[in-house]
Amino acid sequence: MLELDHIVVVGESLDEAAAHVEAQLGTPLLPGGAHAVFGTHNRLLGLSPGLYLEAIAIDPAAPPPARARWFGLDHFQGAARLDKWVLRVADMDAALEHLPMAGQPVAVQRGGLSWTMAVPEDGKLPFDGVFPALIQWHSHVPPGKILPGGDLRLNHLTICHPQVDQLRALLWPLLSHQTRDMLRFDLCPEGAAGLRAEIHCAALSADRAFS
Repeated sequence: MLELDHIVVVGESLDEAAAHVEAQLGTPLLPGGAHAVFGTHNRLLGLSPGLYLEAIAIDPAAPPPARARWFGLDHFQGAARLDKWVLRVADMDAALEHLPMAGQPVAVQRGGLSWTMAVPEDGKLPFDGVFPALIQWHSHVPPGKILPGGDLRLNHLTICHPQVDQLRALLWPLLSHQTRDMLRFDLCPEGAAGLRAEIHCAALSADRAFS
């Protein structure tokens, strides 16, 4: 089964991506680190239940990677935004038998964390980028289980695309029941593909639309 692992805010710089999150949710992000294999770096924010938000961008201090960067970062332009979502798998090879369009497995390490990520050859995820990235954690405890997230809760995540019915049909049979409960699939006009999240902020006693 596929389970929601985390959501991703992309920016032309990491400061822009982090500022976008902090402006909308009113919470500072925690330090993350660098990913040498892709030439990127990130910051993190815990979300309940057992999830997290990642702000990511190209690391200007890193040498160019030998392959296309994940999350389509080689082609990203414009304002920072909620741009990707990541599903956790127990067996990457088995998952890719069902969803080969997710890409090829790439081994990644950062500090004490290790995982495998499915990344398309050109770095661009299908369905105009709103197809989920797939991750298999090899670390004993993934970040979503250890980052503090009690003040912020992801109520639901909406995936918008002109061919959303096709996307839903591909994913729905493979999703865990908990993940199904958190997802919304929304038909939108051509050129309007994207993600929206509703996040409950306990400190504000309010639900915030986040995109």
